[in-house]
Amino acid sequence: MKLKYFLLILILASVLELSAKVLISKDIPYRENSTDIRNRLDVYYPENTQKSKDVLVFIHGGSWNSGKKEIYWWLGKNMARKNVVSVIINYSLSPESQYENMALDCALAIKWVKDSIARFGGRSDRIFVMGHSAGGHLAALINNDPRFFESTGIPNPIKGVILNDSFGLDMYEYLTVAEPDEHTEDFLNAFSRDQETWKTASPMYYLQNVMKPFLVFVGERTYPAIKLQSKRLYDELLKANKTIEMKYIERKRHKGMIIQMISRKNQMYDLILEFMAKA
Repeated sequence: MKLKYFLLILILASVLELSAKVLISKDIPYRENSTDIRNRLDVYYPENTQKSKDVLVFIHGGSWNSGKKEIYWWLGKNMARKNVVSVIINYSLSPESQYENMALDCALAIKWVKDSIARFGGRSDRIFVMGHSAGGHLAALINNDPRFFESTGIPNPIKGVILNDSFGLDMYEYLTVAEPDEHTEDFLNAFSRDQETWKTASPMYYLQNVMKPFLVFVGERTYPAIKLQSKRLYDELLKANKTIEMKYIERKRHKGMIIQMISRKNQMYDLILEFMAKA
């Protein structure tokens, strides 16, 4: 990490610590009988828990083989200071796990939120899910494909879906069209070499099931595949009279789409809060 970015993060962290108090409960297990750190989550919530608040569950990115909840503490704190109970989750990663177990982990984490978030001041009927990159794929998949919440024994409790530069909305298209590169083997570890599995793993193949509103963010300078598939998602859901908004964020590349949110004054927070208020 460049020194100037490290110093910026330290300054922002100091400012955050001086502002309104946020309580944190860390490393809560959400999957029964699992002691794996990948099956834990952190909750960030305002000190005043008397009035119930909206809930945001964040699923991190990392090409399905990396990333962890601790990186995104600032997102949890920023949302909590905006009066939203925030849950940052871990989930299993490849190559040990493939996409189905990752998605089931995410669904089980949200089931835990529905069952338990009231004690942190959150509303169990107002759960929004947000994901960046691979996390956006998982957020869309568990919302669109009913098998994951069916496996947890509950109806889909998601109130709305927020995709931040989501990658992998159509893995079949990507893996059959894109030229292989240094990431291809990692993707195959998560999605296998079976082309039918690539379709089964893709949120784009379940649009007929979409009942919840979507907010889709796309970076102006992000990867072409993200632009293409996000626009197709928008067009298809709009054509089907589903509720969806798409916002292009100027001058942002893929990683910048999440890094910019270190600043709690970033425009995306206002857009997210507006979306949640309308849902």
